[in-house]
Amino acid sequence: MTVQSKAARVKLMLFDVDGVLTDGVVVVHADGTESKNFAIRDGIAMIWAQRAGIRVGFLSARNSPTTPQRAAQLGITLVYQGVLNKLASYEQIVSDLKLANEDVAYMGDDIVDLAVLKRVGLSAAPADAVLEVRSRVDVVTTSGGGRGAGRELIELVLRAQGVWDGVVEAYLNESHGVPTTT
Repeated sequence: MTVQSKAARVKLMLFDVDGVLTDGVVVVHADGTESKNFAIRDGIAMIWAQRAGIRVGFLSARNSPTTPQRAAQLGITLVYQGVLNKLASYEQIVSDLKLANEDVAYMGDDIVDLAVLKRVGLSAAPADAVLEVRSRVDVVTTSGGGRGAGRELIELVLRAQGVWDGVVEAYLNESHGVPTTT
């Protein structure tokens, strides 16, 4: 099955957070709070995906107060963090949403993501993911984690589903709406 045909089937896009939606750097401040950088282009693409009827979620092994904050900014309610077993959490998500593995795309960057990447219909990694991940996925983006990798995957899916031109057209017409797939 081609990458395009896998992407055309996607109904749910899951993303690891640290190293995928961020550059993997966590700044711990003197007061114990933390901060990290999220790419704006990834965020707007997640909004477009949701408007097009694709569910978006975060699946992270690390607990972080910034993750649910970023998710809320993007209207993402499917947030699993601090998970000890990503595969078990993934299986719960798929079961709850009544989806098949082939309906899911996942982007991860490290060996803790391998079990999920092996299971999903469309697997992806940022350009700076570890070799063990890059060598086993369907798509390796040209951008690194926190630098637009998520956007690249979302664009690929939206193009495969015939929605991308509508996204662009909406902005050309200043309507900012995204037509849903038929």
